[in-house]
Amino acid sequence: MTWAPAALVAADKVSFYRCGFISLQDTLFDAQGRHYFRSCYIEGAVDFIWGNAQSFFQGCNINVTASQLGQGRVGYITAQGRESDTESSGFVFHTSSVIGTGPVFLGRAYRNHSRVVYYKTHMDGIVTPQGWDAWFNAGHEDLLTYVEVGCSGAGSDQSNRVKWEKQLPYQELRNLIHANRFLNHDKWIEKQPSYLGPY
Repeated sequence: MTWAPAALVAADKVSFYRCGFISLQDTLFDAQGRHYFRSCYIEGAVDFIWGNAQSFFQGCNINVTASQLGQGRVGYITAQGRESDTESSGFVFHTSSVIGTGPVFLGRAYRNHSRVVYYKTHMDGIVTPQGWDAWFNAGHEDLLTYVEVGCSGAGSDQSNRVKWEKQLPYQELRNLIHANRFLNHDKWIEKQPSYLGPY
């Protein structure tokens, strides 16, 4: 198995509406820039949303196909690559859904300040109890920002999650879970011709 990106996004101020991205490994190379995904479908098994972009996924269907990896193999949805706490990058999944076949981790740390938030997202029972993997950053988990808030479904049970999953103060969380605060300060989304209305 090798990487097989369906898309590489490296520009700033890019939005996708009702688009599909399908592969097995490294499906969406979300490399850099500010990106808004709405009502999109993203499918894969290993690191299939990865990179160091500042991206907001709203109402998206994340379809895990980890069963294709073979018995005993585990999938990973995200591999976010934030490299320092001064970078604004990160992945936010807002009112989305995690479906498919597992088992799967919500993410693993591609770089040492990796940041991923799942907010009010439905998760099927395919998510591993631990939820997250420090990968090459074992021993430095305090630098990672992995968050789940208000999620639902069998996979959202946080009782056996890794101890270093973050509980963010309200102000910090608010700056991540609202698109306007996280990446749309200058209202660039509304200026695009494909804008679908308030979010």
